[in-house]
Amino acid sequence: MLEVRDLVCGYGGVSAIKGISLAVAEGALVALIGANGAGKTTLLKAISCLLRPTRGQIVFDGTDITKASPHAVLSLGLAHCPEGRRVFPNLTVLENLEMGCYLRTDKDGIQEDLEQVFDEFPRLAERRHQAAGTLSGGEQQMLAISRALMSRPKLVMFDEPSLGLAPNIVERMFAFIKEICRAGTTVLMVEQNAYAALEMCDFAYLLESGSLVLSGTGKELIGNPHVRAAYLGGGA
Repeated sequence: MLEVRDLVCGYGGVSAIKGISLAVAEGALVALIGANGAGKTTLLKAISCLLRPTRGQIVFDGTDITKASPHAVLSLGLAHCPEGRRVFPNLTVLENLEMGCYLRTDKDGIQEDLEQVFDEFPRLAERRHQAAGTLSGGEQQMLAISRALMSRPKLVMFDEPSLGLAPNIVERMFAFIKEICRAGTTVLMVEQNAYAALEMCDFAYLLESGSLVLSGTGKELIGNPHVRAAYLGGGA
């Protein structure tokens, strides 16, 4: 569904990602792990066309999107849930969710998806007319994920979905992401909790200093001595 070929991208002439090539199969849950500053967020921004690469190609569902606009990428079915939630604080929960489906015209489908969000996250239903900026961190993350899914994407990218959340909320968030994938949406996820990400994913890539250094199934990377020593505390 997604192919990244020899991609180079950065800021102010400094390359944050250096010749990365990777693939995401349809229906898969793929994890990107690595230390802070490895280039994970930059890669997601490049894929969603928020950053223009200096070299390489990005192909989504058979279409070359390397030079596309972000709204064109979304219209093709690729959604991006950014790091730090980025909800619209002065809009209500409902208005934030409606922003997620602004390209859609199927009113019945939109209503059906809203009801599904509120069934999955009753706290959002209770606060649907409350300003998003007044929600807790966990509630804002629920909202950010739900807003991304309101576009009915073929592939959704999550950037650090567990960042700053309480352990019980993290567990629920991961369970929801796995359910999204089981329901047919392809997932590409950047996650600081390397062990949890590798345990739940179908395939994974390790980024270090802007380059891909390892790839394989989650189990293969969990068993890799370098990954265990650098990212899993030596014996997770």
